[in-house]
Amino acid sequence: MSISAQARTALFLVGAGVLLFGSAGTFLIPAFWLYLAILTAVFIVSFVMLDPELLHERMRPGGNPLPFGVMLATLVFSLHWVVAGFDRGRFHLSDTVPLPLQAVGFFVFAAGQVLAFWAMRVNRFFSSIVRIQSDRGQYVVTAGPYAFVRHPGYAAGILVIAASGIALGSWFAVAFVLAANVPFILRRLIVEDRVLRAQLAGYEDYAQRVRWRLLPGIW
Repeated sequence: MSISAQARTALFLVGAGVLLFGSAGTFLIPAFWLYLAILTAVFIVSFVMLDPELLHERMRPGGNPLPFGVMLATLVFSLHWVVAGFDRGRFHLSDTVPLPLQAVGFFVFAAGQVLAFWAMRVNRFFSSIVRIQSDRGQYVVTAGPYAFVRHPGYAAGILVIAASGIALGSWFAVAFVLAANVPFILRRLIVEDRVLRAQLAGYEDYAQRVRWRLLPGIW
């Protein structure tokens, strides 16, 4: 993986810290430090253990810059850090998340990251956009979490989104990130499933075997 990709990741982490602590006006919020530590660990493990071609595909899908929609979704997700910072550090309007529930939030947040890593570990075509990667010889992946649901990456994303604001300790951040990002994920899941069914050889048969798109037994 190129130095530039590592540099972009470092800038992302620094930016997350600036948004959280800058909006809070203080560094004395342990939950924010733990949150950043989890993100840092995730990125380090990803660079060490994931296929470099996959990381390149996620950062520059098909060799192109990330599309506007993906960057907008990332920006919106980043804004909930600002909401949490203002809430926890300055205004204290909804920073009443009980500590045990915050601990559960951190566990689910980390579990979502682990699930996403597992999906990327077994699926070298885990792109950041919806596309058939004929340039990379894409085929249907049925191993790992894909044996249970067709889109474990989106399931992981929803877990992360649902738990993030809780881990940060702000109900306003919870409401903001859920309302802003979950519809985007669900819409993209539906679009991607349709594209894969129509264009990827063998996916329709796989969809008949693995019926659930997101959550076993429900949908």
